[in-house]
Amino acid sequence: MKVLLHIMRDKWSAVSFTILSVTLLIGLCAPLIAPHPPNEVHMDLRFAGMSWQYWLGNDHLGRCVLSRLIYGIRPSVLGVLAALAASVGIGAIAGFAAGYFRGRVDAVLMRICDCMLSFPGYVMTLAVVGMLGAGLIHILIAFVLMKWAWFARVIRTAVMQVAEASYVQFAKTLRTSHLNIMTKHILPVALPDIAVISSSSFGSMILQVSGLSFLGLGIEAPHAEWGMMLNEARTVMFSRPELMLAPGLAIMIVVSAVNFLSDSLQTQLDPKLMHTGRQKKTGFGAALLAKAARKEAM
Repeated sequence: MKVLLHIMRDKWSAVSFTILSVTLLIGLCAPLIAPHPPNEVHMDLRFAGMSWQYWLGNDHLGRCVLSRLIYGIRPSVLGVLAALAASVGIGAIAGFAAGYFRGRVDAVLMRICDCMLSFPGYVMTLAVVGMLGAGLIHILIAFVLMKWAWFARVIRTAVMQVAEASYVQFAKTLRTSHLNIMTKHILPVALPDIAVISSSSFGSMILQVSGLSFLGLGIEAPHAEWGMMLNEARTVMFSRPELMLAPGLAIMIVVSAVNFLSDSLQTQLDPKLMHTGRQKKTGFGAALLAKAARKEAM
């Protein structure tokens, strides 16, 4: 709660948090908010302009662009959030086991992570999609297979820094169960690192899902998704640029909000930045101050 209050004190962080919260809420309540069914075809309204009934106009099949934009939040943001949660969960289990038990457990898990991380992320994603076929679920499965090893390595490092602490060793001498030690003593300390790396990966995963859908490897028609909407509108990008503008702006705004919020979260949860007093200027303001300081030093 204290971190949330600090984040809300910064203008850019507060705006970013509000944008993400409203976006997630709209995605969850899409059937109640969307003015029209997203897949309802009206060929007589093909490429119709904006009106009071269709605020963002109609696409090449006469479907409501605003409704499809709202429903597109589900695969583009909520689906990615679910894949991120699964990746962090698997990575946290592996990272805690490797960092706490060490020895053979650490060696085996880290060699598996090395094998997974030896493949470029996009190549592995395309390989999984090639084996399983195009589709959003297959892309999200590829994300989980691709990301968990990276999360495991980062979380392992954070756990190793705490596992040798005196209070953890004291808990072991009292014969406290390993599960209790990890949940009560190690998890609260490692949680800030987990939150930071998770938020920093969220934006890149949204871009990857939209990019793969733009290439035709993502969600299948007629379902709405922001990358697919860009792909469908590219044939008329010069005569009807607003059809590409709506999903493009949605992707840009959401990803920018995620990045601003991630920077602010890192500032609030990093003890070094907290001690230097930089928590008072988070997000975009901190970046500007840092750039100005570097210019003065030069």
